[in-house]
Amino acid sequence: MNSKFRFQDLEIWKLAIELADELFDIADELENKHLFRFAEQLRGAAMSISNNIAEGSGSEWKKEFKNFLNIARRSAFENANILILLNRKNLLTDDTLEKLLDQLDKECRMITNFKKHYKLF
Repeated sequence: MNSKFRFQDLEIWKLAIELADELFDIADELENKHLFRFAEQLRGAAMSISNNIAEGSGSEWKKEFKNFLNIARRSAFENANILILLNRKNLLTDDTLEKLLDQLDKECRMITNFKKHYKLF
């Protein structure tokens, strides 16, 4: 397979996919505990970061791509909120929470910096 989409080279997308992998693992654990709503919400928010980066990168207009990046960034905040709730319910350790919040914060900063320096088109 030699086909490649523009977003696959973006560091913000690569980090978003790594985060999604980790968040999906947590969602799987939640499902094993029959906490299906938490699992579904976490998966959706996790996918939203990389999905919006990918979808936005297909736009022909910078303004539209930046809007998708804003949505991706907001989804990172949604993930942070879900993880904090899971931690408060003792479904996520303090160490795991801290690690994932650090990664989400990094993703948000990277998206913000990418938008400021965005010159792909």
